[in-house]
Amino acid sequence: MNIILFDNPTLRVQLLPFTFIRPVADIRVGIFKIYEKWERALKCEVSFLTEDYLQGKFPVKHGSEQYYINGSLCPNPSILKRIEELKEGQGLVCGKEVLVLHTSTNYSKMTDDPEEFEKIEVPLEEVSLIQHPWDIFTHNREQIILDFEEVTKGRISHHIEDPHTVVYGRANIFVEEGVEVRAAILNAQKGPIYIGKNAVIEEGVIIQGTCAIGEGTRINMGAKIREDCSFGPHCKVGGEINNSVIFGYSNKAHDGFLGNSVVGEWCNLGADTNTSNLKNNYGPVRIWSYEKSEYVSTQQQFCGMMMADYCKAGINTMFNTGTVVGVSAHIFGGGFPPKHIPSFAWGAIDSKDVAQLDKMVEIAERVFARRKADFTVHDRQILQKVFELSKFDRE
Repeated sequence: MNIILFDNPTLRVQLLPFTFIRPVADIRVGIFKIYEKWERALKCEVSFLTEDYLQGKFPVKHGSEQYYINGSLCPNPSILKRIEELKEGQGLVCGKEVLVLHTSTNYSKMTDDPEEFEKIEVPLEEVSLIQHPWDIFTHNREQIILDFEEVTKGRISHHIEDPHTVVYGRANIFVEEGVEVRAAILNAQKGPIYIGKNAVIEEGVIIQGTCAIGEGTRINMGAKIREDCSFGPHCKVGGEINNSVIFGYSNKAHDGFLGNSVVGEWCNLGADTNTSNLKNNYGPVRIWSYEKSEYVSTQQQFCGMMMADYCKAGINTMFNTGTVVGVSAHIFGGGFPPKHIPSFAWGAIDSKDVAQLDKMVEIAERVFARRKADFTVHDRQILQKVFELSKFDRE
């Protein structure tokens, strides 16, 4: 099967700022990124149909016929069965949303309404779509559970050898090879806990399921990891965290609270950084919408911070409820920063300064090197393009 994960133009804008540097299907929710879920489910590599400036890093591969799958769609057994039954010229839709299209047409762009095809309606209850930034954490529990079932099927967990670690619900805990756990408490009675290869759980850590810990991630001593958290590969995590997703290669290593939040890749939150996730009046949280250029209601009582990639927050930074932070923003200084922090913002609360692009590239190269990763020509070009695209946001 030739699988192409496409960006629906409307959903792509709705999911900003996380889609500035990636296709929609590169978003992490649960244990895996969306595209990784599809590769595992269909046992094949996928390609991406996205914005031109991203195609160098995320290329598209056309064939004589292909299945175009909405990059916001997470696979499940019902959807997979329906895809198996699709004939060429047929597609799956949910309301106005195109989910899957089986066609011989080679699209260079996917519109909200592609050419005519035989539409097969899928009930809403069978569909899990990531349509807004807050969907990443609100869907995280269900996605951890689905991913856990897939990744552990027919496999045996490695043992936790440490005699001082306390485990509840052992059958719901899966540990990959090379994991170190010392004097921790793991409670999987309410949901599964997945610990990736070579992860480290230090002394005094408390983890409640559901939880997904990526390969090479370190949970620092004394951390309190509450329910429904996901950490991608090679993160450093500390303090208190609840119902939050960190995509990967980011640090929230010190004390401080992160709740009902999403943090992109290559970010660093300084010591004692805190996020508010509940308004004083207990009302629904409003956040900045790149689609509407105004604040919109999330319909969520709990919503913390949406922070895009390459961001840095100084020590003791306080983020207000429903803060949205663009790409490569550097935040420091006393008091609460604005609830909408544009990409490449630089400085304290009332600062209108803009980070210098060449300096941001230098920092990114340095940060990548520390993790023995390459900041490629494509990464540089994407960051340069985002600097141009986000100019309207700063103005």
